[in-house]
Amino acid sequence: MITLKGMTWGHTRGLLPMVATAQRYSELNPEVQIVWERRSLKDFEEFPIEQLAGTYDLLVIDHPFVGYAADHGVFAPLDDWLPAEFLAEQAASAVGASHASYQWAGKQWALAIDTATPVAAWRPDLMNAHGLQLPATLSDVITLARAGHLELPAAPINCLMTFYGLCIAAGEAPFQKAYCVVSTDTGMVALAWLQLLISLCAPEALARNPIQSLDLLASRNNQRTAYCLFPYGYSNYAQEGYADHPLSFGDLPSATVGQPHLTTTLGGTGLALSARSAHLTQAADYARYVAAPETQRTLYARSGGQPGHRSAWLDPENNRRTGGYFQSTLPALDRALLRPRYAGYLHGFQQLAGPVLHQGVQGKKDLKETLQELDLLYVASQLSTR
Repeated sequence: MITLKGMTWGHTRGLLPMVATAQRYSELNPEVQIVWERRSLKDFEEFPIEQLAGTYDLLVIDHPFVGYAADHGVFAPLDDWLPAEFLAEQAASAVGASHASYQWAGKQWALAIDTATPVAAWRPDLMNAHGLQLPATLSDVITLARAGHLELPAAPINCLMTFYGLCIAAGEAPFQKAYCVVSTDTGMVALAWLQLLISLCAPEALARNPIQSLDLLASRNNQRTAYCLFPYGYSNYAQEGYADHPLSFGDLPSATVGQPHLTTTLGGTGLALSARSAHLTQAADYARYVAAPETQRTLYARSGGQPGHRSAWLDPENNRRTGGYFQSTLPALDRALLRPRYAGYLHGFQQLAGPVLHQGVQGKKDLKETLQELDLLYVASQLSTR
């Protein structure tokens, strides 16, 4: 008996599909047992990946890890363990940049088994009860917020992800130059939008991540907050029986009338193989099984997962179970922003920039000073190998 150990993140979306696929894979391959463990969302986003790779054969990861992991030999390149035609099919059937997000230095370092981006979520019953219309523009969102109906996940990391998208709405994608995150003019517009939206939410929103915001929105105790902007999408909340009230999800509003829908920051997860695994042949075969189109469309999606394969997002049954979640949010995923993945980005910039920006939007730091600090972190992170 060969035992593979895997580490994933502890939400329903992150854990249950891995347990379900492991169970079925072992039934089909009795000589292989797969044991999945879980870590918190915060650890998923921040914990040193090389420490995990020393303990686990299979790792569910966030794509900004790949530059560091590739530079330090943490993962086994999948090109060496999986057929080229399988990887080509994965690339052709990706949702947005999800498959490409795990490519670095000419190699594929993970399979995009899960994908997500911030979208819009709402409670249909509360929208109707309060006579509200879905907002079409940021101005409409602000009007809805002034009436006390808006939630926005505004923990430090989520403020940063939202800031990236608002920079695009203001006319400039971030990280286009080596010396600044974004120009001062664009950054000031984006920060002003973000600061205003947060100021119109309950103060507790500053500590909430998307899961906590969606839990609030779906709660039977909530009779006021009807609309949530910029939560990373979770199809679980669109299904009957998952929360007190099922939520509806859809694309984002536009910045102004006649403009494109807002762009948000790509999330999701990839399945990687530890370079230190003693059973890479079996680990690669299991990873292939999880990412296969039929598994993604059926077992993975129906076990609480949010697949990375496009066929699952277009599947009529998956959309029926989720009130159209997948087809409604797919356009937002297809245009989502891909974050930097160079070695120093995650620990040298993202983890440090979130708290800096968080202080700025709360008025604890001048907004121009906030942008300057982000730029200093960005420049320093490009020189870091950690």
